[in-house]
Amino acid sequence: MPRSVNHVASKAKRTRILKLTKGYFGARKNVWTVAKNTWEKGLTYAYRDRRNKKRNFRALWIQRINAAARLEGMSYSQFMGALHKAGIDLNRKVLADLAVNNPEAFKAIVDKVK
Repeated sequence: MPRSVNHVASKAKRTRILKLTKGYFGARKNVWTVAKNTWEKGLTYAYRDRRNKKRNFRALWIQRINAAARLEGMSYSQFMGALHKAGIDLNRKVLADLAVNNPEAFKAIVDKVK
C-alpha cells in the first residue's frame, strides 16, 4: 500500500513560514530550508532580546538619574543611598521620568533626601 502524505498541511506550513520571512535578504526569503533556519534563529534572538531590553532600559534610567542628580550636586550612588535611608520607595523608571520630564519634582526629591 502506498504511503499517504498530507501535502495540504505540509505546504500550508511552508507557505506560512515563507510569509513570515518576507522581506529578508536573498535566499532567506524564498528557499525553504534557508528561510526556516533564519526564522527559527530569529525566534531565538527575539527571546534573548526581550530579556536584554529590560537590562538596556534599566541602564538608561540609571544614566538619566545620574545626570540629573549630578546637576543637584550628588552622584547616583549617593542619591540612591540617601533615597533608601529616607524611606522613599520610587523605582528607577519613575525617577528617570521625573528627571527628564519634571525637573522641579526631581529637585524637590533631592532636597528632601539631602
